[in-house]
Amino acid sequence: MNIQHHFSLKKHNTFGVDVTSKYFAEVTSLDELFEALKYANAKNAQPLFLGGGSNILFTQNFDGVVIQLDLKGVSEEIISENEVLVTSKAGENWHAFVQYCLGKSYGGLENLSLIPGNVGTSPMQNIGAYGVEIKDTFVSCKVLNLETLEVEKFDHEKCRFGYRESIFKREGKGKYVILEVTFKLTRKDHLIKTEYGAIQAELKKLGSEYSDNRCVTIQDVSKAVINIRQSKLPDPKIIGNAGSFFKNPSIPMAQFLEVQKKYPEMPNYPNGDLVKIPAGWLIEQCGWKGKQIGNVASHQLQALVIVNATGEASGKEIFDFSRMIIQSVKEKFGIELEREVNIV
Repeated sequence: MNIQHHFSLKKHNTFGVDVTSKYFAEVTSLDELFEALKYANAKNAQPLFLGGGSNILFTQNFDGVVIQLDLKGVSEEIISENEVLVTSKAGENWHAFVQYCLGKSYGGLENLSLIPGNVGTSPMQNIGAYGVEIKDTFVSCKVLNLETLEVEKFDHEKCRFGYRESIFKREGKGKYVILEVTFKLTRKDHLIKTEYGAIQAELKKLGSEYSDNRCVTIQDVSKAVINIRQSKLPDPKIIGNAGSFFKNPSIPMAQFLEVQKKYPEMPNYPNGDLVKIPAGWLIEQCGWKGKQIGNVASHQLQALVIVNATGEASGKEIFDFSRMIIQSVKEKFGIELEREVNIV
């Protein structure tokens, strides 16, 4: 394992922010991970674990050890005629892993196609899209306890999943690093989910008999999701971004009814005593869609996405831009947005 000094992280974060880390190590095994942690301890330097760099915003140089987790490998265990356990190491690219499963005709992850990042970070924020979340197929994950340096197993209950939340973003933040994740997928009797968003319209374009889900394959759903995401979301390889920058807020029903009096056209998704409001709609109503200030902009096709418009934006510029959006939504609707991206 090679420890590099004053290492540029520009190519290791999808915003393309040009910052450096005092130390940098890429690890491909558990032994190398232990070695990197030992080095960090010897230097009295804080470790920061990096996956695909797709959900992080660096606002300054990092005065510690960035550890790039490049643990690779996928294994399978057939447990019944219709079920299979698929385990992926943390460093596998998420979309490539989804396509691997689809290539085997394993169902359950197709709605999560083309989400950026690596498998290891997927449970942290319970990634989700088009009516599906990680928690729907998640079985367990192996983690390294950074205090005891012992490998532990977290089951579904222990992960305490919520909307874009898990124990790893709350009380377990900074205490564990995910090494591998296991999912339970279907082998033939797939649960096809096409009711969310524009999936059915996209399936119709593809020629699928979308009116009857029995005629739609998991591969069809994946293609539809990929087409939708590519039409709405910018490719971080072309223009720096981290996908959705904000969570969709959920507000109490009483608060929603008050806001709805003034904005009856507000899209909403009731869920018990709470109502989820699309953050993109709120941001767009405040005039941010396509708006650029300096090097930073809200994407012209999806207001929820903040982009490094010139490629020269600093992390602080992007953070300040997001703060202005939060303030304007709060002033107009009385709703406070929460950043989905991790700020460093």
